[in-house]
Amino acid sequence: MVLTGWSVGERYWGGYTQKARLQSRWLVPLPTGMDTKTAMAIGTAGFTAMLCVMALEEAGMTPGGDKPILVTGASGGVGSVAVALLAKLGYTVHAVSGRPETEGYLRELGAAGFVSREEMSQPPKPLEAQRWAGAVDTVGGTMLARVLAEIDYGGAVAACGLAGGADLPTTVMPFILRGVKLLGVDSVMCPLPRRRQAWERLVQDLPGNALQSIAHVASLEEVPQLAEDIIAGRVRGRVVVDPNAA
Repeated sequence: MVLTGWSVGERYWGGYTQKARLQSRWLVPLPTGMDTKTAMAIGTAGFTAMLCVMALEEAGMTPGGDKPILVTGASGGVGSVAVALLAKLGYTVHAVSGRPETEGYLRELGAAGFVSREEMSQPPKPLEAQRWAGAVDTVGGTMLARVLAEIDYGGAVAACGLAGGADLPTTVMPFILRGVKLLGVDSVMCPLPRRRQAWERLVQDLPGNALQSIAHVASLEEVPQLAEDIIAGRVRGRVVVDPNAA
């Protein structure tokens, strides 16, 4: 079984335990072809990335267009998996990262182009040049406002994060003049049928070798330092915490 979300580790004890008392409705059967280590390497972040991809597909996004899909916060957990998923599905992916040293890593995951965090953090005009067919945004704030202003006519943005802020300093112009769709993606309270669908899709659509680059294992003792490193932007991809690791 797989457990992500439902505020476990936030409102409920048990996020890092070897055993926990849980509500059965929180659990998703482990998909055929996936072991528990892989499931936790994907984790909440990878699950959220899959939900974002599904939202874009349902909004009409298809591979093969003349404009790329943008992924913000691309070197983080959600962004890394989103890049790998979209590239595997045939999309041309451009990645936004504030760390130039991650370009090789992101190219290995399938990114074909790169945009600096500094460029995408500049406050936009109500409408900018139409650069992107769609986007997965993990940042929010001014960056999401710029992404929306640069989306192609009829495009969509799957928004799932607020690393850059919870505000959204934009206008209605992208929505009423270009028909842009802003799609909110939540993984915490996501209903069970959609959870099952997303985990099945991850078995199918996440490249088998991607997690070797994205995830690494750490011990429980390393968690406090990892928390500081994540907040400081020094961690890329995913970290699997193994309570049994020395």
